[in-house]
Amino acid sequence: MDKHYDPSDIEKKWFPHWEKSGAFKSGRRPDAQPYCIVIPPPNVTGSLHVGHALNNTLQDVLCRFERLRGKDVLWQPGVDHAGIATQMVVERQLAAEGLDRRDMGREAFLERVWKWKEESGGTIENQLKRLGSSADWSRSRFTMDEGLSKAVVKVFVQYHREGLIYRDKRLVNWDPKFRTAISDLEVEQREVDGNFWHLAYPVDGSDERIIVATTRPETMLGDTAVAVHPEDDRYRHLVGKMVRLPLTDRLIPIIADEHADPEQGSGAVKITPAHDFNDFEVGKRNDLEMINIFDQHAAINENAPEKYRGMSREEARKAVVADLDALGVLVKIEPKCIMMPYGDRSGVVIEPWLTDQWYVDAKTLAGPAIEAVRSGKTKFVPGNWEKTYYQWMENIQPWCISRQLWWGHQIPAWYGPDGTVYVAESEEEAQAQAGEGVALTRDEDVLDTWFSSALWPFSTLGWPEDTPDVKRFYPTATLVTAFDIIFFWVARMMMSGLHFMNEVPFKDVYITSLVRDEKGDKMSKSKGNVIDPLDFINKYGADALRFTMASLETQGRDIKLSESRVEGYRNFGTKLWNAARFCEMNGIGGSRDLAPPPATLSVNRWIIGEIGKAAELVTKSLEAFRFDAAANAIYHFTWGTFCDWYLELIKPTLMGEDGAEKDETRAVAGWVLDQILVLLHPFMPFITEELWHALFEGDRADLIEARWPVVRADAVDAEADAELTWIVDLISATRSARSEANIPAGAKVSVLVQETREERLSWLARNGDLILRLGRLASITPTEHLPNKGAVQFVMDGASFAIPLEGVIDLGEERARLDKAIAKTEKEINALSGRLSNEKFVANAPDEVVAEARNRLEQESDQLEKLKAAKARLG
Repeated sequence: MDKHYDPSDIEKKWFPHWEKSGAFKSGRRPDAQPYCIVIPPPNVTGSLHVGHALNNTLQDVLCRFERLRGKDVLWQPGVDHAGIATQMVVERQLAAEGLDRRDMGREAFLERVWKWKEESGGTIENQLKRLGSSADWSRSRFTMDEGLSKAVVKVFVQYHREGLIYRDKRLVNWDPKFRTAISDLEVEQREVDGNFWHLAYPVDGSDERIIVATTRPETMLGDTAVAVHPEDDRYRHLVGKMVRLPLTDRLIPIIADEHADPEQGSGAVKITPAHDFNDFEVGKRNDLEMINIFDQHAAINENAPEKYRGMSREEARKAVVADLDALGVLVKIEPKCIMMPYGDRSGVVIEPWLTDQWYVDAKTLAGPAIEAVRSGKTKFVPGNWEKTYYQWMENIQPWCISRQLWWGHQIPAWYGPDGTVYVAESEEEAQAQAGEGVALTRDEDVLDTWFSSALWPFSTLGWPEDTPDVKRFYPTATLVTAFDIIFFWVARMMMSGLHFMNEVPFKDVYITSLVRDEKGDKMSKSKGNVIDPLDFINKYGADALRFTMASLETQGRDIKLSESRVEGYRNFGTKLWNAARFCEMNGIGGSRDLAPPPATLSVNRWIIGEIGKAAELVTKSLEAFRFDAAANAIYHFTWGTFCDWYLELIKPTLMGEDGAEKDETRAVAGWVLDQILVLLHPFMPFITEELWHALFEGDRADLIEARWPVVRADAVDAEADAELTWIVDLISATRSARSEANIPAGAKVSVLVQETREERLSWLARNGDLILRLGRLASITPTEHLPNKGAVQFVMDGASFAIPLEGVIDLGEERARLDKAIAKTEKEINALSGRLSNEKFVANAPDEVVAEARNRLEQESDQLEKLKAAKARLG
């Protein structure tokens, strides 16, 4: 083995080997239980970010774990065509060349997109491979490949025949820059400096005026009502009357609707059904006219007074405000911070726009999907996300699935000259419906990318064909995804899976944590705190990043990711590497047996039991999706129990004469190290595979295909466990006592023990040399009486111990040192207590500052107790 651990060399070696060997492929164990995970398909335009790193690490941990448990694992990879994101990338390239897609035409533009996809669309898959993702890459799918496109068309046509897809005129999020509808997920709410313009609308036939306020005064040109609350006595006499809408010469009604909040402003609100989502619902309830005053560019159209036609939103706002002021109906302008919707890619204000689009009857499809979670067929982990799922699903709106783009699945609908719509799986089928000789025009719109990704768990398996993979791997086992797409993706997969497969698409939905920076702040480009996981991989290795992600993944809590944690787990890899080198140098190699070797020595019987306990904890934790508990269990066993204790405890045997005890110890140590490598493999696959082969003489199957440790009922030897646990605790207590008494590291001291139990005395006698060596002691002697003064005393498991200090340290100097430390600590405690008792500090300081102060107070208080106890021991 090399002296130094180099993650990059190991990663370059093993990933190509695994791929070439077919280790990631499904179907290699046809008689085994199937286990399937589908990857949340990243955008074809994407590159690896911390969310991908976390999500794919957890998926890979589960897949490697279940593969080691003997299951036939399929981790289905692939990428999403990403609609608007991809079209935007290619349009930018064209613009740099002085070209425009509309001049090129649809066919030529799509050829250009496909060319880009083939040349540049594989970036994220290659980056996921660097992370160590053991997906079956030979089966990678693309949401616009031939098979998935066939599934999309079939689903659209069947939904339409069943009345679950239809065309309707409704409000959508309209991006006037890209001239397409977009999803809520593509809308970014930003806080901006704005105004409330307070307008006085005159009540027709009276001298009264009714005051309304708006953040978008230009939309008043499309008002079709003023609403007041039904129980607002101030306006009860006006309900049913009309107001004359300024600038338009239109009369609009005053209506009673609960949307109006009597506590907000004047209690009266203007209703613009074609340009506000809440107003749209009010308009439907009250059968109001819906007047769309914007065209697709968000410029004023022919439905507004002629003066404003052709103006942009910004120009129209200035003109309308000036004209309202001139009329004397502009009451006041109130500066205010407001939330505005922006397109996350276009960067322009999104317009709620009334337009004809295709919709899915999501409410009908949601019923079975809600019931599937209520009945436990699909479970969310953590369980609290079920509430979010129910809230969205029970208030679901029709799903707008059409997009005014060219890149995507073109809607399979054709229009006759009279406007009749023919939905069919092919143009020939549509022509047959229309009749011979009827000229048909294809709908130019494409489908929302979520429509195709909603079919992902079964379309990737070959559906609509009745493939063996569909029968074997559907429903899938676990979905690992982020909270922000529970509605956009998880819910829609539930609806589609239940409708077309009559079964939920997955049994468990694991919702990952949100990764923040080390201070707990959300990452953003504007803050400059975005972490690139590839930087960490390049610097510390993929294993270190993976282990960091898993160890910090605590259900229901955000992750604070810091470089120091990643560096720390690289050091853990170095610790394991050095332990393996020590074993190799002492004749310890990999084991040829699954079962532990026969063991007679207490230390060997103890370590076999300890690895059994660790294996049980790791297994149960992974089964419960407690990634942090699983990672920490194998970490503490490896670093603490195995490296710091067991290898130290067996050094005398390894350095002693050859014989049965040395042979037994080598065999046990090699077998335990094998179990560590298997348990650690899901988290740190590269270093464990390297060590698995480096420590074995001859050839053996790759670690990725080894057997997961099975805990036996008799793994723990109670006698050996009691003895070695007591020895380890005694050495630890002795070290702590030495440290607290400030005894120099090189000083060999004596320990007196007051113990009457024969069993403990026999342990002392049998392990005396170990205790002396690891505790840095000159002697350990049983006695009936311990000194009252001049000694450090401690109690462990009912026995009393003392370390005489005379001649070891200057007792007076030590008392003075402790007095000084006690005074300093008390001063710090008083300062912290003062800050925390200050109500202004607690109320106004950031939460993390207050929490840090409380944490420090607790630490200082603990330290004070230890210092006083140490002084008391000196007598």
